[in-house]
Amino acid sequence: MDNTRVYRMSFAGVYPLYINKAERKGRTKAEVDEIITWLTGYDAQGLKQVIANKTDFETFFAEAPALNPNVSKITGVICGYRVEEIEDPVMQKVRYLDKLIDELAKGRAMEKILRR
Repeated sequence: MDNTRVYRMSFAGVYPLYINKAERKGRTKAEVDEIITWLTGYDAQGLKQVIANKTDFETFFAEAPALNPNVSKITGVICGYRVEEIEDPVMQKVRYLDKLIDELAKGRAMEKILRR
């Protein structure tokens, strides 16, 4: 599968969609930000900078300060694919984020989303 289109998508373009999805289900922007910082290691300032720079997904994950060591605990199906079986490392990270936002929108507790 050619994932170039996803790699080149601006994180800033998708970020508001994550927030809208969460807010439609009664969750908050702060919770979305907490998930993103937990997964990637970006702090609030780093996240703002990524958005302001319109960083693409490939660069967003390549420059992430520290991928959370518990990402291997993220399992399940997103967009018809099991996240733990996705071979492309960048696409797997994108789908990890999608999966976590989906769990948030479905009302799952933050403790469980963040695999604590």
